[in-house]
This record gives sequence, structure tokens and C-alpha cells, in this order.
Amino acid sequence: MTRTYRPLTLRRRTGRAALAGTAVLVAALTACSGGGSPEAAVDAEAKAPAKMSLTVNLTGEAAKAGEPVLVSIADGRLSTVKVTDAKGGELSGKISADGRSWTSERNASPGTAYSVEAKNGEGAAASASFTTAAADRVNKLTLAPGKGTTVGIAQPLSIVFDNPVTDKAAVERRLKVTTSNATEGSWGWIEDYSGKDRVDWRPKEYWKSGTKVELQANLNGVDSGKGGGFFVRDYRTEFTIGKDQRIKVDLDTKQLTLQRDGRTLQQIPISAGTPGGQKASWQGKLVVMAKEGTIRMDSQTVGLGDAYDKMVDYSMRLTWSGMYAHAAPWNNNNFGRANASSGCVGMSDANAAKVYGQVQVGDPFEVVGDGGKGKPKLGNGYGEWNESWTQWQARSALSGGSTTAQRS
Repeated sequence: MTRTYRPLTLRRRTGRAALAGTAVLVAALTACSGGGSPEAAVDAEAKAPAKMSLTVNLTGEAAKAGEPVLVSIADGRLSTVKVTDAKGGELSGKISADGRSWTSERNASPGTAYSVEAKNGEGAAASASFTTAAADRVNKLTLAPGKGTTVGIAQPLSIVFDNPVTDKAAVERRLKVTTSNATEGSWGWIEDYSGKDRVDWRPKEYWKSGTKVELQANLNGVDSGKGGGFFVRDYRTEFTIGKDQRIKVDLDTKQLTLQRDGRTLQQIPISAGTPGGQKASWQGKLVVMAKEGTIRMDSQTVGLGDAYDKMVDYSMRLTWSGMYAHAAPWNNNNFGRANASSGCVGMSDANAAKVYGQVQVGDPFEVVGDGGKGKPKLGNGYGEWNESWTQWQARSALSGGSTTAQRS
């Protein structure tokens, strides 16, 4: 339903009565100011702004949210339109080529009161107001990496949603990545290890050291689709790409190599997962997800019965399912000799301390060689690097997939 708003205007008297009244008024003004004429007064009255009829597509106290605001006039051309909410936020928009309408660039948010102020080229003004209905369900999200962090060259932008996202294209359109060097990358939709919908943005190749990255998730007013609900706020994060460091674990040689800018910093003996079953290590291109320090590791939480329950130092998480690189002094006799752990990459206390001190969250951690249990699912950590660029692009909800981030 649309409603036409007609501001009140004073009706101008016509004929001799109007002219006589004008003449009296001008005469009085002449006595005081020494200038003016009846003809000038009539001209000024004739040039007064005409009334303007304003139509807004959203009306009333329970207008439909999640749609753009459309403001239009029947005659003349719009010069300015301003749509604001009760908190002072403004919906930006554009006037059409014919000047008859204005459309907001973003949708009206649920449960929000809006005021509309418009003017035409003749200086006439009109206003309107409406309030959108509250959302039946609200969707929220979690962003990684955190704002203001410095991360490694393999760290993707990752968004996990509280509720299902069935209209993935509508959400993806509102996600804007800006980098300091116009990095090419693509969004890809996957299932997180938690079972929730997730979308990650990874570059075509590993990030360049020093790149500054910003994400603006302009989702306020976007409907995530059936069962998901509306977003009622925007989100933002920014981070910097740190040193170019790469970690490689060779299951055959039982060695871990840490490189920075192509130069080897550490090469140390390790013992990885026991081949031939669930205790084998995951393989492929993993990413250091977090540096968790000293933590309790209980095998029963990862489906391995009562194999172990102990405090472990220098723990670096590689998957959600519980694969870590960490200190494992109890396995000292196997370092460099045999893969005999319960799936993690273990090393001596001294070597673990060295690696832990140098590794960054977001560093690539590649596991090669025989005896592993294959690659983890994409959502079990940051597994997108195990897909080709073409495969990753195909996971975008938008045609083409690949995007070049705007230069900041």
C-alpha cells in the first residue's frame, strides 16, 4: 500500500478582492520603507513554491522491512531526498534520471522508525514517516580474524552465521572486501564444523606480506532467507598480513620445517599421528587457527576413548576436530624416528617453545608424505587451500565468483 502525502497550502484569493488586499498591504509598506509596488507584490506571490505531492512505498506503523525505500513525485523533479532513522542513521540513495523518483541503496531495517524529507527543483518541500515491523527472527554472525590483528599469509576472512542462510546471494552482495593492493579473491560457501552456514573469502594465492585488509558486512536490513531471519546491524573487521612464514611437516622424514621469506629458520624432529586409523594425522594444506598455549587434552572429546587426558604446552590448533602441533615430551624416543602420536604433531619442549614463539595465527601448515588419513573437510579448520582456485570460485553464490578487492 502506498500513501500520498499532500502538505497544507494557503489558497490564494483571486480577482479584485485579492488585488485590493495586496494594494493595501503594499501601501502600508511603502509608507514605512519608501519603495515597492502592487505589481511587485503580485509577482512575488505568483513565484511562491507550488505544492508537492510525495509518495512513499512504505507506510504506516508496520511497514514491510527488507525492501528499498522508494520516494516519488507526480510532477517536477526531485532535488534532494533524505531518509533518516530515530538514531540519526541515514539511508543513502539515488534520484532517477527523470528526477521523478529516489531509491535507497540499502533496505529498510526491521523495527525502525524512518523520516522522509524531500524537496523539488522549485524549492517546494514535503515530508513523510513510517515504521517497519519488527523481525520475527534475527540472524547474527561471528567474524574472523579479529579486528586489529596481524595474521599469516594463509588466513581467510571467515564468517559463521547463527541461523541458516538460504538466500546466500543476497548476503554475499553486501560483503565488501577492501585491500591495500587490490588482491584477487573469492567468497565460498561451506558448512562449518559446527554444522552452521559459513562463508570464507580467500585470495587466489597466499596473501602478500604487509597487505592491509578490511571487511564491511553491510547486512542491516538484509533477509537471510527462510528460517534465517533478518540482520539488524552491520559488521566490520580489519587486519594486517604479517610475515611470510610457512610450516611444512613431512610424515616420511618425521621433520618439521619453518621458513620465513623462503629461508629456513627451524628444522626439527617430530612424531606425528600413528598410521592406519583414526590416530593418523590429517594431511594437506592446513592453517594455524589459534595459539592456545597450555591446554587440557582429553581423547574422549575427539572420539578416541581414554587414550590420554593431560595438560599440554605450546599448543597450536590446526583443526576443529582436535589436531594440534604441541610439546610432547612423553614421546621423546620417537622424534625423528616414528609417527606414534594420537594424531597431533608432537615435538620436544624446547623445540615446541621455539616454534610457538615464531608462528603466527594464519600461517600455512602443510602436511605431506604417507601414513596420513587424507584431507579434512573444508569446514574443519581453514581447508579452502586444499581446493583449486576454480573449485573455490564455484562455491560463490554469485555468478563468476572471483572478485578483485577494492584498493583502500
